Formats: sequence, C-alpha cells, structure tokens
Amino acid sequence: MPFYILLILGALSAFGPLAIDMYLPAFPAIGAALSADAEQVQLSLSVYFLGLASGQLLYGPLADRFGRRKPLLVGVLLFCLASFACAMAPTLEWLLTARFVQALGGCAGMVVTRAVVRDLCAPIDAAKAFSQLMLIMGVAPILAPLLGGAMLKVAGWPSLFWFLTAFSALFALAVYFFLPETLPDNVPASKLSSALGRYLGLLREPVFMFHSLTGGVAMAGMFAYIAGSPYIFIELYGLSVDHYAWLFGTNAAGFILFAQFNSRLLRRHTPLNLLKGTTAVYLVATASLLLVALSHSPSIWLFLPPLFCSVAVISLVIPNASACALAGHGHQAGVASALMGTMQFAIAGLTSAAVGWLHDGSNVPMALVMASCGLVTVIMALLARRASASAPQPSWSS
Repeated sequence: MPFYILLILGALSAFGPLAIDMYLPAFPAIGAALSADAEQVQLSLSVYFLGLASGQLLYGPLADRFGRRKPLLVGVLLFCLASFACAMAPTLEWLLTARFVQALGGCAGMVVTRAVVRDLCAPIDAAKAFSQLMLIMGVAPILAPLLGGAMLKVAGWPSLFWFLTAFSALFALAVYFFLPETLPDNVPASKLSSALGRYLGLLREPVFMFHSLTGGVAMAGMFAYIAGSPYIFIELYGLSVDHYAWLFGTNAAGFILFAQFNSRLLRRHTPLNLLKGTTAVYLVATASLLLVALSHSPSIWLFLPPLFCSVAVISLVIPNASACALAGHGHQAGVASALMGTMQFAIAGLTSAAVGWLHDGSNVPMALVMASCGLVTVIMALLARRASASAPQPSWSS
C-alpha cells in the first residue's frame, strides 16, 4: 500500500483520539465557562463514545453501496462542521449535541479506513497495515494532550475545536484529491435494504464475533485507562497537567513501539497464532497492575511499569484480531468493519462508565476494570481459536 494512502488513512483514524485526548486537560476550563460541574462536562466524553458506537452502523452499508470515498467525505465534512459548532458552544447542552454530531462524522474514518485496508490487502498484509496505521494514529495520543494543554493556556478551550475544524478540513481535501476509490469492481454494490440481514448474519458468525470481541475488549482496557488516568495522576499522585501530558505521551509511545514490533512478528507468524501469546501477556500485565493497586502503595513508580505494559501490549492484540475478524469478508468489508467498530466502542463506553461508577478515591477501580478486560480478552481469543479450528481457514498470503 502506498505510504501516502497510509498517511491519509492514519490521519482519518486519528480523528477519534484527537477529539478525545486533546480536550481532556480543558475539562475544568469548559466547566467554568459553561457553568457545569465535572460530572456534567464528563458527559461530553460519554456522548462522544455513544456517537462513535452508533454512527458506525450507518457508514458500513453506505460504504458497501456507494463506495468508500463518498461516505468518507460526508463524514469528514460533518466532523468539520460539528467541530466548528463545539468551538462556538454557549451552553453545555449545545456542546453535548455538537459532540454527538462530531462523533457521527468522525466514525466514518474508522469504518472506511478498515474497509480500504481490507480492499487493498490480503489478510496478513492487512494485519501489517493496521500495525503501521497505529504508528501514525499513535502519534495523536502523544501530541494531543501536549498540544491541547499549550493551546488551552494561550487561546482558551475553544481553540482546541478550532484546530479540529482546520485539521478535518485539510484532510477532507486530501480525501477528495488523493484517495482513490478502492471498492473492487467485481464486488456488486450492496442494497441498503439488505444491511440488517447482513448485520444479523455477522452476529451469527462465531469466528467474526469472537475475534471482534477480542479486539474490542482489549481496546476497552485502553479507554478505561483514558477515563481513569486524569484523576489518578493529577489528583491522587499530585502530578501537574503538564507532567500528566508527558506521562500520557510516554504510554502512547509504548503503544506505537509495540505496534511496530507486531509488524516484525507477522513476518514469521499468522495473526491467528499471535493472538494466543499476546492476549496472555495482556492478562499478565493487567493482573500485575491490579495487584500493585490493591497494595495501596503511595509510590507512583510501582504503578507505572505494569500500566505501561498494559497499554503497550494492546497494540499487539487489536491489529491481529481485526485482521482475523475481517478475513473472508472482502465482499462486505464495510458492514463487517462497522459492526466490529460499533461493538468496540460500545464496550469501551461501558468500561469508561464503570471506572466512574466504581470510583472510590483510589487507583483500584481503573486497575480492576483493566484486569477484567485482560481476562475477558483471553477468553474471547480462546473461543475464537476454537471457532476457527472448525471453520474454513483464510489464505493469509492472498
């Protein structure tokens, strides 16, 4: 796959992380400006997750019916307009509505990006491409809090959404001028009326479902970390906003590093084989994190190593699980990608909320949720292997 296409796809995939991570340091300022408390401002994150989960179901059938470019352009432009509306928000209700619409636009990039990779790549190459996309997409969590904190100090919280407006407008132009249509000519355009039947068919397919849930639950651990880390490191451990941003970026760098290691592992192993070991490592890392949290040690240095490993190893699970789930679904990559993404963000929304529900003033709730994700990920991967053993195997090299 040409690098410029990977760059565009990576930027489109980064819409979600940018719109989430960039404004986390601005929560207090947004609350003060809109006369809202912390829990009310937190709703803007939950609403965004809801939009990401539900909107993907719309783009899947559209991408299989009208091709990849048209739905993608509509989504990017919707994200751009909604970002503008967020910047102009005079009330919390306005902001919540705009954030929901922003998510509906941003999720187009997630759905269509996976479909484009499946269009252009054989399954094992798709796993490599997903790992490379994580390198590009992974820069967003490193830079977003740093950039957001700097812009917040200089120009106030609306500037964060002005940036997202300009960023999305730039890549709308990139999609229009440089991204080719990748829906294969020999794949007949799917009727929109058949979308429900195809979704139901995928829900009844064990290999697709268990692999999708393997990646989805692993990703949920990442969002539990995103939801819980501001309180833990700023309030519990007393880090400044700037130091928190650097810590967040360090963990994101580990995520990128492990994603590139995954590309090397794929030279000798199939994605299906890699999932067995990587999910086990994920469980060990998250279980270690929980044990440290349960010790109630006041030292941040005991908590950081298992947290780093827990976040980093997720990038060894998601690309391989995604490739396994989409293998054999080139004829309906849009709806398969959409359903997989919807399940991922629905689970992520629940785990993020669970961190808040279990809040007790310690680091245990976040660690407990992440460890639970580690355990369920291993179970889903085991069920996926058993289902794959009795199903026709994909050709990983074609």
